[in-house]
Parts: sequence; C-alpha cells; structure tokens
Amino acid sequence: MKVKILIDSTADIIPEAEKRVTVIPLTIRFGDKEYLDGVTIDSRMFYEMLVESDELPTTSQASPFVFAEAYEKALQDADQLVMITVSSKLSGTYQSAVIAAEDYPGKVFVVDSQSVAIGSGILVQYALRLLDRGLDAENIAWKLMQKREEIRVLAMLDTLEFLKRGGRISKTVAFAGGLLNIKPVVCVENGEIKMLGKARGSKQANNLLIQEIEKAGGVDFDKPLLLGYTGLSDVLLQKYIQDSASLWEEYRDNLPVTVVGSVVGTHAGPGAVAVAFFSKNCVN
Repeated sequence: MKVKILIDSTADIIPEAEKRVTVIPLTIRFGDKEYLDGVTIDSRMFYEMLVESDELPTTSQASPFVFAEAYEKALQDADQLVMITVSSKLSGTYQSAVIAAEDYPGKVFVVDSQSVAIGSGILVQYALRLLDRGLDAENIAWKLMQKREEIRVLAMLDTLEFLKRGGRISKTVAFAGGLLNIKPVVCVENGEIKMLGKARGSKQANNLLIQEIEKAGGVDFDKPLLLGYTGLSDVLLQKYIQDSASLWEEYRDNLPVTVVGSVVGTHAGPGAVAVAFFSKNCVN
C-alpha cells in the first residue's frame, strides 16, 4: 500500500523532507497583490517586502476545493494520504482540509499538528520516519496525534515593531520596549502562540530560552529537531547556538536550520530565533 504525505506551506521543513512531500500553498497578500506561498513568492522575497511595506501582509488558507484537487492528484499514484496542517487555532486550513477529505473516506487522514512553522516541520519529519517503517495512513495519523503532544516550540523576537503593526501591542509599549531593548520570548502551547516572558537584551533572552528547554527535560536527539530564523540572515541564530552550546553537546555541528515562513514571520518580523524539538520528559 502506497502512502503519501501532504502538508500546507506554513510548515517549515528541511530540503530532504521537502523532496518527499506535497505542499499545498496558502495565499499571501501585500496590499492588492496576491501571492502563492512558496510558489510565486519565496522567503527572501517575502522578508524583503515585509520590511519595505508599511502594512502587514495577510494570509488566507486554501479552500476545500484546492485541497480536493490536491487529494485527487495525489491519489492517482497512491492508495492513502496523510494531510498535516497548521494548528486549527491559528488558521482555518485544518477545517478546509477536513471538509475536502470527507469525499475520500478511508483514503485521506487529516492531522492537526497543533503547531506552526518549524513545530509542524518536525512533526512532518516524524511522519516520514513512520512512512519508512511501512505504516499505513491511519496508523501514521494516529501516532502523529500522540506525538504532537511532545513537541515544544520556543522563539525569541528581535523587535516589537511587527507586533505593534499587527495591533498586538500598543505604540507606547513598543516604544518603551525599544528603549529598554526588550526581547519577547514566546512558545506554542495547545496550538496557540503565547508569551513566555520579556527579556532585557538578547543575552537574557537566550538564557530564558535555555531555561525553557531545560524545563522540558532537554532535547530528545533521537527524534527530529529544527532551528529556525526569520529575515534574510541567520547571524542571530548562530549567536544563540553559540551561547547555548551546552544544550547541543556533540550535535552542534549538525544542527538542522531553516528559514521560518510567512505566517510566523509576519508578526515576529526579521531577527527572530526559534527552536522546535521533542521533549525528553515524554515517554517514547
């Protein structure tokens, strides 16, 4: 039985995984111009436009019709599909995927990653491992819904400017935060992005990230791990890796890194640093 993995474009994945999945793009709008994520706009173009634009872009999920078309095409050379989506609390993508799957009972299994960006990305990598073990789509979906509970996503933002633009904080708070060099630290919890704390400067923020990883019992290096950054440069990410070298042990030279995509990048702005991992505290 041949099984295929499908994902939406909010999942940030390594190139090796990208070759093995079908990506369904979301739509990004800058003003009156519309782009297909990863098709007619790439990450470099997105961040260049994000910095230059006075207004934040908007994103919208693919319609059930687009998902149905993707399912139909994928099933031409596969028996079953596993569709992994961004958290249903952050987007209507999951609902669109489920509606389309109703016409393919026993063939299409939709999984809410309960995460986003690199968090969804490592769940995709785990799905590919299960695929390589020969599991059918139903069992892959079932295991993913168990394992998603073990995923931790942490991020440090370099600026408050884009939270201000998105109306998530006031201009006064953003101004004061800029003067104090405040670096928000956020996480993904129960499928939503939540604030963990506000650090003074990147060093204190890095320390807070380290503390949160330690609270989770450390990184399970036997499972997928992914670090990410927003913007056009990974300089701040490399600084974080250097400052937290004790966490990575002998894996430091082989850490997988990717650019964080548009959904998170829109509100985080450039210069954010993120890490997604499976917690060691969870039972295998």
